[in-house]
Amino acid sequence: MKIAMLARNPNLYSHKRLVEAAEARGHEIDIISTLRVSMNITSMKPEIYYGGKKLLGYEAVIPRIGVSVTSFGLAVLRQFEMMGVYPLNESVAIGRSRDKLRSLQILARRGVGLPVTAFAHDPKKTDEVLSIVGGAPVVIKLLEGTQGIGVVLGETEKSAKSVIEAFRGASVDIMVQEFIKEAGNTDIRCFVIGGKVVASMERKGAEGDFRSNIHRGGSARSVRITPQERSTAVEAAKAMGLNVCGVDILRSNHGPVVMEVNSSPGLEGIEGATGKDIASMIIEFLEKDYRPGKVRTKGKG
Repeated sequence: MKIAMLARNPNLYSHKRLVEAAEARGHEIDIISTLRVSMNITSMKPEIYYGGKKLLGYEAVIPRIGVSVTSFGLAVLRQFEMMGVYPLNESVAIGRSRDKLRSLQILARRGVGLPVTAFAHDPKKTDEVLSIVGGAPVVIKLLEGTQGIGVVLGETEKSAKSVIEAFRGASVDIMVQEFIKEAGNTDIRCFVIGGKVVASMERKGAEGDFRSNIHRGGSARSVRITPQERSTAVEAAKAMGLNVCGVDILRSNHGPVVMEVNSSPGLEGIEGATGKDIASMIIEFLEKDYRPGKVRTKGKG
């Protein structure tokens, strides 16, 4: 199979592992730098150019689109889809997951466990927003952010109001969530491939940091998850329409709650913590799920 991988940095662990896994299974795989692509959007004849040459003959595309280039990256992926190239994760599903508010609304409609979340545009609604989530402490998040960037803990009513009003005063969209204290600064990353949780790890935040992201200095270890946590992760992936994703869950007093569904999950942390060859599992799924022109949109919303 001839595979294109949309990725800006070929030297990232995840990208090198996917290339190794694909080549080990006899596939040809090229890394296409997302922002260096140009497109010819012509009726009934979509084309993609890279390095002055027309891209031809690709059967599948693995999108590893960074959050900072989501808009253009999705346009490139849609162009591949228009050309009948099979996407590991399709553009609509990635778009759902990248919009934090939209993704939570979709999950809520499906009855997936979530932390109580509030959103308002008017800065004057700060008291109302805090009341909805049960008061401080609260977690304040930018609607666009990754790896713990743009996530703030408002420990008191006063500090939470200050942060919310500062963000809204700068016309930055945020959402406010209840703080799950009982999670103890840890979360669980469930790695889902083809509707199955193939690996899971517990991530713990660095000393003094409530965020559990490994990129923020956190640590990870393999963890056994409960049947309810497993079904929650699978349902979240299904709701988004993602074939491959990382579902981040907190253990709350009222059961597992989903914090985020990541459509381009890193492989270094999960492979290191569990010892599993996740990259090969992804390529194996691609082989089994691939059909020429299979670009039907999954999920709803």
